[in-house]
Amino acid sequence: MKTILLTMLSMTLLQACAYKPIIDTAGRSGTFNSDKANLITNDIILCEQLAEKHTNDLVESYKVVHNWYLRPSTLWLMPKVEYTNQKLVRNCLTKRGHSVLN
Repeated sequence: MKTILLTMLSMTLLQACAYKPIIDTAGRSGTFNSDKANLITNDIILCEQLAEKHTNDLVESYKVVHNWYLRPSTLWLMPKVEYTNQKLVRNCLTKRGHSVLN
């Protein structure tokens, strides 16, 4: 029983870290005159590090449990909770001039 609970807890912790943004490398966000695709790898790494530093793993794990287990058990009457980590990465990349599609 302990191993099952430990496995489920570790899986929920790992699910919160699985966000990979889709970025339009040919497009521009409209605020910059030049294409920022040459800085994309560095910006993704920096934005993911900033988001990881400023999010709480326990809160993000609860959001996974809420969205994937509690909402279906109440027939989706509870509102969906947005993941803070994804929002921070998306906002960081947008502010750095990348067109994030998701």
